[in-house]
Amino acid sequence: MLRDESSCNTYNYSDALYWDARYVQEGGSFDWYQRYSSLRPFVRHFIPISSSVLMVGCGNAVMSEDMVKDGYEDIMNIDISSVAIDMMISKYEHIPQLKYMQMDVKDMSFFPDDSFDGVIDKGTLDSLMCGNNAPISAVQMLGEVSRLLKPGGIYMLVTVHP
Repeated sequence: MLRDESSCNTYNYSDALYWDARYVQEGGSFDWYQRYSSLRPFVRHFIPISSSVLMVGCGNAVMSEDMVKDGYEDIMNIDISSVAIDMMISKYEHIPQLKYMQMDVKDMSFFPDDSFDGVIDKGTLDSLMCGNNAPISAVQMLGEVSRLLKPGGIYMLVTVHP
């Protein structure tokens, strides 16, 4: 697995402390790379609305909310940042289709094997590739994603890298 260091800067995007500080400072919501409206044709084609979905590195994005508005009923959102998760739990406590947990994508042992029909990743693998021990972290994450996907499940990766 190659690491393109030209797209990384001095921030450790794989560190919870970096993200906690960023969410405290910025607040609001932000969708990395693309909003659901742009990704909807792909998501709907590959991940039926009846699917159980895991959104890795959810941050403070509104994508999961938009997916619920579009008919999805079972979305588990995880992020390494406890600040982001606390914000999202508070914001969406009235929407039972959305669940939030603080968790590191490199160790999702809380969930049993074959737990999800689809896993959506908008920039989380990219973040790991800009962190310490990038190749090892990426392999750990992808191993966990593979373990959690049901047979025939879909891993949808939205990235800026070729």
